[in-house]
Amino acid sequence: MASVELRNIKKRFGDVEIIHNLDLRVEPGEFTVFVGPSGCGKSTLLRMIAGLEEITAGDMKIDGQLMNDVAAASRGIAMVFQSYALYPHMNVFKNMAFALETARFPKAEIEQRVRRAAQILQIEHLLQRKPKQLSGGQRQRVAIGRAIVRNPRIFLFDEPLSNLDAELRVQMRVEIAKLHRDLGTTMIYVTHDQVEAMTMADKIVVLRAGRIEQVGTPLALYNEPANQFVAGFIGNPKMNLLKAELADAGPGRALVNVAGKPIDVPRQLVEQHRGAVTFGIRPEHMELGGAGLTLGPARVQVVEQLGGETLIYAELADGQPLTLQMQGQKRVLPGETVEASFDPAQCHLFLPEGRSLC
Repeated sequence: MASVELRNIKKRFGDVEIIHNLDLRVEPGEFTVFVGPSGCGKSTLLRMIAGLEEITAGDMKIDGQLMNDVAAASRGIAMVFQSYALYPHMNVFKNMAFALETARFPKAEIEQRVRRAAQILQIEHLLQRKPKQLSGGQRQRVAIGRAIVRNPRIFLFDEPLSNLDAELRVQMRVEIAKLHRDLGTTMIYVTHDQVEAMTMADKIVVLRAGRIEQVGTPLALYNEPANQFVAGFIGNPKMNLLKAELADAGPGRALVNVAGKPIDVPRQLVEQHRGAVTFGIRPEHMELGGAGLTLGPARVQVVEQLGGETLIYAELADGQPLTLQMQGQKRVLPGETVEASFDPAQCHLFLPEGRSLC
């Protein structure tokens, strides 16, 4: 296990700065996920940790040792790529053993390490096959096994599941989480899929345009987003974010006009504000009918029946879209008008520039 510390990290390509004064600490044995939209800098950041990209400015340390000028091969890191990067002419055993053979490890130790990794990943029966004879999920297991045999201090994963179908993605998420539990090694994982981040991480780092928006546990980010970007990015389906007006505020409460309807929100605001705000409520925190507050009538546009849950896409009186996520099978049809109630304690308010008001 090893810690990773980034201090005032910058990355430029020519005159374009991609990473801006970034500070972060990954604790020993922690499973940290970098998540964010395409182009936010998460893969670039991972490659700087790996030593595959030069750091323009700032310090990167592993266990307190400065790594800026240390070669990638000497950092004690193993990286698993999106593309698998297996040698097509070698069988699975040779693919997994290649780095150890290149480093001139004894044959007996190579055999032991490869067999152990294959046992952990349940691919012992595939050791004599070539990559072309494997499924996508099996190839990804081999790529992970090639990393395991090196006994690294840190595992880095760069969107390793993006080439897999939906069923295999779920299966491999579980396998990687189990691998972390069994090995206890520090892991840093990059994805644009917030579901992967929520289900796998000890700590999530939300990135946007080369800056950290928020760092925290999955539930901390879900329940207490620092800003509107995090609120809209974390959660599936995404939080309803509605244009609103903050009319009044007092101790522990705020009166908000949403779609022409006043809503009394029992929240302590962190600063005084009047005027335009964004009102947030998650789709799963709403229900049809009920005794809570409502946003007024909403006209149903589309209904998705998923068996265990129902997604309702509706439109409020002022034309703003509203998504509802109902447990079970709800008999609602497009064109109908519904009233969705909610607990105002579940609401969020955001300033025009995006910061959370409460």
